Amino acid sequence: MSIQKKLPEMVESQGRLLGSSEHNWCLAVPGGTGITVLAILISKFPDPSLLENALRKLQNAHPILRSKLHSNTTTSTTRFSFITSPTPLDFKVKAFDLSSTLKILENVINPKGQSISPFQLILEHELNLQNTWLINHSSHSQNVFVVTTYALPSEKWVVVFRLLAAACDQPSAISLLRELLVLVGNEEGGGIQLEKENKGMISLGIEDLIPKGKAKKTLWQRGMDVLGYSMNSLTLTNLKFQDARSPRSSQVVRLHLNQDDTKRIIAGCKSRGIKLCGVLGAAGLIAAQSPKGHIDKQRKYGILTFINSRSLLEPPLSDHHFGFYQSVILNTHVMKGGEKLWELGKKVYVEFASYKNSNKHFTDMADINYLMCKVIENPGLTPSSSLRTSLLTVFEDTVVEYSNEKHKQIGLEDYMGCASIHGIGPSIAIFDTIRDGKLDCVCVYPSPLHSRDQIQEFVEEMKNVLVDGCNYA
Repeated sequence: MSIQKKLPEMVESQGRLLGSSEHNWCLAVPGGTGITVLAILISKFPDPSLLENALRKLQNAHPILRSKLHSNTTTSTTRFSFITSPTPLDFKVKAFDLSSTLKILENVINPKGQSISPFQLILEHELNLQNTWLINHSSHSQNVFVVTTYALPSEKWVVVFRLLAAACDQPSAISLLRELLVLVGNEEGGGIQLEKENKGMISLGIEDLIPKGKAKKTLWQRGMDVLGYSMNSLTLTNLKFQDARSPRSSQVVRLHLNQDDTKRIIAGCKSRGIKLCGVLGAAGLIAAQSPKGHIDKQRKYGILTFINSRSLLEPPLSDHHFGFYQSVILNTHVMKGGEKLWELGKKVYVEFASYKNSNKHFTDMADINYLMCKVIENPGLTPSSSLRTSLLTVFEDTVVEYSNEKHKQIGLEDYMGCASIHGIGPSIAIFDTIRDGKLDCVCVYPSPLHSRDQIQEFVEEMKNVLVDGCNYA
């Protein structure tokens, strides 16, 4: 399908085939990767009519939210398309009352009586629901997102957005949260309009918006790079696998820092000219090297860093344009033991920034997409068929949020946003936010490939490394 490159507002309402990155995220969904979940904990009853009114406004502003994912398997391969409606889709928010929610919580895995909040258990439940987008029918269409509410004890409620990652990356999810809170928090039930509405087609895929020449690579170089990625992946060290045979699910451990420690960490990053992603990556590398038996052995780990590429595209997009517009860079780091947080953090960030400056996130996009597809098709290419591609994934830019009056109006108490990774992915994906000056990381991992106790210990070690590093910031 040929579509001229133009601003999203200028594209006529119609369907379009998914780009390579979007297509791969769809292929990953049946295995357990590629579901974005945004969960909001509130202390005021979420009026269904007000919520649905806000959702209609969101769909007016964002064509991707009024699209359906269409799959066609009449040929030997499955092709996916977005079919976009010119008007909001008519769907109802699914609501679970307290008794129904309690039944769901009884079936969520919570081993050894660990104290995990019902809010987090609901998030994990949504991350692991049976995927309805990619049922093996010859031809069908499904909404790219669903919204569900859950009643909790003590008059609390959870509102959950569950979206296809191909239609909603991390920056999109953050924008969705901000716009939703404005709409629902309005005293007349979302009676305001968003800044602009988009009646047209969704933006093209990221591959079609890369500036001319930025992804250029010779066939020979592409072949060598694919071979290099493949061979290099065989030498990467993974966290110890606890159970590589049982069915997997995505689970969560959170990492919190107080305001003072967060302030010192951010100041340390600023004084060294680096971003928080470098320090989080360094803390993860040190934590991986810390367990008994590792400290004296040289090991090589991989870190995948996701980049919000919207401003780098042609034409540039804003975060208002929902979809998947993230690129990725893989860096490997050899750990010998005894590394210090800030020296390693600067090394991690400088190597990443160097690759980004050389446009590696664009030139290698096709290579990484190809290898991702091959690993999905052949799990045996990875150790113990684990589908692990790296130790960590981090995001280049940290989300910064502050409480406001709209939050108080709806009784916002907490929120978490992340994606499922128990198919292809890292051992730990770190979704970091600084909220009211405090670092809050949602760390997602594949269970039982890794156990909750194992990852809890790992995250606690990361926190200790970060807190100790505050003294030298």
